[in-house]
Amino acid sequence: MSRVVKRTADIDVVTAAKMRIKNIFDNGRKVYICFSGGKDSICLAQCVMELVQEGKVDPAQMEVVFIDEEGMYEDVIESVAKWRSIFLLAGAKFTWFCLEVKHFNCLHALVDDESWVCWDRYEEANWMRTPPPFAVRTHPMLNPRNENYQSFLAKYMGDGASVDGVRMAESFQRAKYMSTSMGAMIGNQGNVSIAKNNRISPLYDWKDVDVWMFIKDRNLDLPVAYMYMWQVGVSKNRLRVCNFFAIDTVCCLNAISQFYPELMDRICRREENAYLALLYWDSEMFHRRTSRRKELEGEEAPKDYKALLDETFANIDTLFTNPHAKKVAKAYRHSYISLQSMMTPKHYKRMYEALKSGDTKQRSLRGVCATIRNDFVAVSEAEEAARRQKGAQ
Repeated sequence: MSRVVKRTADIDVVTAAKMRIKNIFDNGRKVYICFSGGKDSICLAQCVMELVQEGKVDPAQMEVVFIDEEGMYEDVIESVAKWRSIFLLAGAKFTWFCLEVKHFNCLHALVDDESWVCWDRYEEANWMRTPPPFAVRTHPMLNPRNENYQSFLAKYMGDGASVDGVRMAESFQRAKYMSTSMGAMIGNQGNVSIAKNNRISPLYDWKDVDVWMFIKDRNLDLPVAYMYMWQVGVSKNRLRVCNFFAIDTVCCLNAISQFYPELMDRICRREENAYLALLYWDSEMFHRRTSRRKELEGEEAPKDYKALLDETFANIDTLFTNPHAKKVAKAYRHSYISLQSMMTPKHYKRMYEALKSGDTKQRSLRGVCATIRNDFVAVSEAEEAARRQKGAQ
């Protein structure tokens, strides 16, 4: 059972990130900088621009790519516009996409469709914003309305190296993925080899505190949306400013009406199920396990979650009518069969609630599987230690 292996270097994370970025440019290939307007990509952009100013990388070698997801904070869009000007003035290309890409929408879990199309041509009258005049609206590599932006960008950036601000500290699943399949060999000198999928994350080892300290030390402008989310209790590892309707960002809808009332009106016009986040935030629907949920739901009769999983997996075709939901349920069933010998009642409950709540990107499933494996290893090691201690006596 593999684990994430961590090593300590003799340089700080900012120096290491810059060395990796320079090494990427030194390969001589075109470099795509994936920019989202969030805190991590702002740090990445600043590192790149500092290298440009130092004459260590060529701005003409790069193209900055921003996917405008329509449902975004106005101050994030203003931040992106500012950085667009900075990159253009430095001599880099900046491509602002407003495309009909498909997103998964956790608010659609109750209907026979779990997708949401950005800049939907059939919903133009209800768009949350108007695309900027310089935005790229179509592209021959895109299968509009049926393809997500990740698969489109993989094709679009296939002739070069793509660089993003993804960090391992954001989740255990991401750390596991990046440690095993990122394809980067990082040493004390900060060297990184081009991954087979041409995707590189030079900030991969930054922690949250590193991000916030970098922003403070450089006195970088940050979208005020982060401050609003923090004020209403959003935890540090859930501060996201991308698409409003993903399960890991929908929490912001619970607070938007307090700080952006006019934006919330536009969101509700565009997505009729957005009000669900206001009514049912502290509930199983949004994977909540809070004292507020317990208070609202009261004491419930004990449930046999193993039996509920068995019944669900035996009736996937009748219980799940959406093709993608069926695919997700079958992925859960496969994991259930593989890991059942390691599972406890706590694991059965977590898996059942994650499946019932909707898990379009299977992030909750990866988290549940990681928990099951980690708990099993911990129990096995404790039992082995107890046996050794007993034998020694």
